[in-house]
Amino acid sequence: MLQIIDPSYKFSAENNTQRKITEYPARGLIYDRNQKLLVSNQPVYDLMIVPRDVVAFDTLDFCASLNITREECDNIFQEVTQGIRIRKISGFKPSVFLKQLSSQQYAVFQEKEYKFRGFFAQRRTVRQYEYHNAAHIFGYVAEATESLIKEDSYYVLGDYAGINGVEKIYEKYLRGEKGAKYVMVDVLGREKNSLRDGRLDVAAESGKDISLTIDMDLQKYGELLMQNKIGSIVAIEPATGEILTMVSSPTYDPSLLVGRSRSTYFPLLSMDKRSPLLNRATMSSYPPGSTFKVLMALIGLQENIITPETRFTCNFGFYARGLSVRCHAHKSPLDLIHSISTSCNAYYCNVFKNLIDHPKYETPQIALDKWKTYLTAFNLGKRLNSDLTSEGTGFIPGSEYYDRIYRNRWAGLTVISLAIGQGEMLITPLQMANMTSAIANRGKYYTPHLIKEIDSGAIPSRFQEVHETGIDSVHFETVIEGMEDAVWSDFQSTARIARIPGISICGKTGTAQNPHGKDHAIFIAFAPKENPQIAIAVYVENAGFGASSAAPIASLITEMYLNKKIDNSRKWLETRMLNLNLMDDENTQ
Repeated sequence: MLQIIDPSYKFSAENNTQRKITEYPARGLIYDRNQKLLVSNQPVYDLMIVPRDVVAFDTLDFCASLNITREECDNIFQEVTQGIRIRKISGFKPSVFLKQLSSQQYAVFQEKEYKFRGFFAQRRTVRQYEYHNAAHIFGYVAEATESLIKEDSYYVLGDYAGINGVEKIYEKYLRGEKGAKYVMVDVLGREKNSLRDGRLDVAAESGKDISLTIDMDLQKYGELLMQNKIGSIVAIEPATGEILTMVSSPTYDPSLLVGRSRSTYFPLLSMDKRSPLLNRATMSSYPPGSTFKVLMALIGLQENIITPETRFTCNFGFYARGLSVRCHAHKSPLDLIHSISTSCNAYYCNVFKNLIDHPKYETPQIALDKWKTYLTAFNLGKRLNSDLTSEGTGFIPGSEYYDRIYRNRWAGLTVISLAIGQGEMLITPLQMANMTSAIANRGKYYTPHLIKEIDSGAIPSRFQEVHETGIDSVHFETVIEGMEDAVWSDFQSTARIARIPGISICGKTGTAQNPHGKDHAIFIAFAPKENPQIAIAVYVENAGFGASSAAPIASLITEMYLNKKIDNSRKWLETRMLNLNLMDDENTQ
């Protein structure tokens, strides 16, 4: 009697009669704040191969049924064979031969599947974007990396995972739980019946649905306004920290990175000199320019360097010991409110110099670090701990930075450019919008975030924590009056173009110096003045003064959000912004 003790024979026999098919769950759906469906799923099929089951077949017929060339087929076979050998995968174990066939492609192959023993299809889903917008918010789904597979036992080779954006941050909620189905197959590999009447099967569990804080109608409008421009828009609901819209321009259609087309379009997007894959709203850092004056005013008030009645003279600029910081023509001297509405450089140079060189501080180093403490409390110069991937830090210089440069010999005049948001200071648009939200809230803010609900349940608790800025609420009233004056006063105000009929919008223009070309336009605003519903920051690169484009765009976004339409009296402004093209400017760099 011959006894077979090699277990591989048993495995081979079982493999010829039964098959385990992984049941992949549908990813959770994604909705906006108004429950509009943003991201759904569409079925695709991975063509699997069991190498030890493959027998000779008509290659031309095989290629025709899959709509691939003979050369493509040979290359795929080579790659699969090499991968199996390198990873030491059993020839009895299914491996992916061709990924993500559409339903139509699989239907053609399915008619002839019985001819090709050793091949079978495995159903899965890929993302379907209901809109061509918000690519930087969604991110994308792709094959799990080797590092992720090692890190998380959920994944095996060939699985998909969120790689960027919301898809990555909320991956563990969206991905669901895999199941398994065991079936009997005949000698040709055709599925016959469930093994043991399905008692061994495990049902896949769909991922959890999530709702985002964004308003997709507002997102679409923002992306339209930013067409043919380089820059970003970030708008936040001050009372909650919810991000209403986040636009980075230029952008791309998120459907380009779905399925097999991703391998074609990702390299093209990566090589595009306009960097459409870069999320400028979170990763780009700029000098805040004159928008920083509102924060400089708050620090001056809190530190008793100035009062609302304090006046400084401006003779077309600030001059001291051979140093000059130019300013535009306006009435002089000015009090605090009018220094904001007219954006006087000399006023804030005086505030900053008097702060850094004040005798109550033993050294300029101590004074500057005190100044930096306030900025840090507004979360400038560091990550916000939001639910956004690839969040930049910006940069706020402190005493150690200047000690290295000037060997401990410096004072207020040495770093005077910080007074007006220039110099070494860098802030991201997200940080700027959050700063504006804190001002709208009179000194407090919630961490900006994109998640509104997870499967109709609670969001992470850190997004419900209140953060204090360390500045008394009373000081905000004067600064906010100055921001209101900047829009509504006829007294040399800088942001009159941002006026919205019937809405008390408060704002501040800014211009960030750009050594490579035209300056960048900046505008921050919130509205209404009381019980604010929206706080916004807009950056438009190479656009010049803040009132030229950033202020109109911010005011149009604000009006559209609050009124759901643009007043007839401002249609001309909307048309001008929609038609404004800054992408072909030879100074754009």
